Amino acid sequence: MTPIQTQLLVQIAQRAADAPHGQRTAVYQAGAVELGVSVQTLQRKLKEVTVSKSRKRRSDAGNSALPLDEARLISAVLLESIRANNKQLSTIERAVERLRSNNMVLAGRFDEATGEFRPLSSGAIARALRAYKLHPEQLLQDAPAVSLASKHPNHVWQVDASISTQFYLADDGAQVMNKAEFYDGKPGNLKKIERQRLWRYVVTDHTSGTLYLEYVLGAESAENLCSVLINAMQKRHAADPFHGVPWMLMTDPGAAMTSGIFRNLCRAMSIELIINQVGNARAKGQVEQAHNIVEREFESALKFQAAESLEQINDWAGKWMRYYNATSIHTRTRRTRFGVWQMITAEQLRLAPSVEVCRDLAVSTPEYRKVSTLLQVSFRGAQFDVSSVPGVMVGEKLLITRNCWRDQDTAIAVLIGDDGREHYHVIDKIDVDQFGFAETSATIGEQYKSHAETPAQLSRKILEQLATGTTNNADAEAARKAKAVPFGGLIDPHKHVTDTLLPSYMPRRGTDLKVGVPTIELAPLSHVEAAKVLRPRLANLWSADTFSWLQQRYPQGVPQEQLDAIEAELKRPMEVMRTPLSLVRAAAGGE
Repeated sequence: MTPIQTQLLVQIAQRAADAPHGQRTAVYQAGAVELGVSVQTLQRKLKEVTVSKSRKRRSDAGNSALPLDEARLISAVLLESIRANNKQLSTIERAVERLRSNNMVLAGRFDEATGEFRPLSSGAIARALRAYKLHPEQLLQDAPAVSLASKHPNHVWQVDASISTQFYLADDGAQVMNKAEFYDGKPGNLKKIERQRLWRYVVTDHTSGTLYLEYVLGAESAENLCSVLINAMQKRHAADPFHGVPWMLMTDPGAAMTSGIFRNLCRAMSIELIINQVGNARAKGQVEQAHNIVEREFESALKFQAAESLEQINDWAGKWMRYYNATSIHTRTRRTRFGVWQMITAEQLRLAPSVEVCRDLAVSTPEYRKVSTLLQVSFRGAQFDVSSVPGVMVGEKLLITRNCWRDQDTAIAVLIGDDGREHYHVIDKIDVDQFGFAETSATIGEQYKSHAETPAQLSRKILEQLATGTTNNADAEAARKAKAVPFGGLIDPHKHVTDTLLPSYMPRRGTDLKVGVPTIELAPLSHVEAAKVLRPRLANLWSADTFSWLQQRYPQGVPQEQLDAIEAELKRPMEVMRTPLSLVRAAAGGE
């Protein structure tokens, strides 16, 4: 557009702006004839040379006719229809239709003038969902991640296994898995090569990015995992400096990763095992990315030259691994992976024992041992000193395992820290002298030794002061010696009994038990037996007349139940007794 045309367009725009209402069309038509273009072209060119006024913002801008609770219901229905691969199966139209038919949402408004219901369009509902931050595209985004850092080479390793989706090892070498032959619709074909499928294990050093690659056959098993980890810790090649025992190991919660023998190996090697949460693959994103690197950089070459055996594949993998770690520049460190790993210090590099010892440690299960009064535990036929273990107490049980660094001299106590993870404490073996005494024993008359107070002892002292109302051990002992009442007598041990209001129970009507009372009949005493009982009772009142009276009164023997009555009668005044006795004599003389 020439300067003259631009000036003419500006004049036409000014005339249109000054024209009365309803006459702008005539101005545009005359201007189009003047420029020799159509009215539509003129209006399009006028926009290029004029500044249009910004559209006035609506007063209800930012507000939606869709309430928040309805938006949440619609979003929830949409999320329920999403598959595991994040593919949405339901549209907004279907979701709103189902909710409306069940009278759960309105998703519209009524015209106040006519009373007509006007449903919201799908676009309006989608815009409302986005405004409320409830649109599925917003909700399905990954949660914010936090970058992780490690301290030095071998500080943290990451390990992961992945089944090869491209190759399996047939009798005649590595073969490509044809998608038309091997897929879920033909499980029989997959079953045939199950034991021949290649599993790829990748170990990465978090600080340097160095990766270790090894292939196994069969499955992701605990034995394969332990074997790969043991091989990764060994010194392998002069051109491969990567070796040693990591301080921490990050892995996913797979069955092999959480198996007993793998945990035993980590305990024995003093490796702190960090198992990520289910579904949190980003926590070990470095090793996940390493799988992609191996597939792209190494496995792509297997299509051009098939390996004949597992040993050959691992030999090629080792050569590629050394080449890649030595030449590829890491994007974070801007140096090669081996170059960064070489910065490790002697204190940071823990050398692994031989493969045979490591395999033995993998099957060495930790054992619980009870702490004796000497703060010792018995393990593998020897005594070990646990007095340095934090929080140890007499009588508790500690989990003890072997120490691969000095197997005969030390062991490892496995502790659970405040963070819920396992921590390891080295304990020393207690040697004995020629007489069988422990070298840590105190010599009588020469030494005096005592252990540091255990948590139980400290707690007992605090409780003793609490019970005696004192603030130090000496005052507590003095209070106990004085037999002071615990807690100053403030505790009434029967208060819970006396303060409890017991209910008054209504008496229950019962039935008398008819029991036949047995009659006990005592045999009468002879006169001599009765005299033996009565004579001590009567003392000086007893005489020969008394005996004669018994014979006259009870000729058949004296009843035992009448002894008390006989005693009372014989103790009456003698006048009462004379008459019957004289009558007895007279009767006897008359005879």
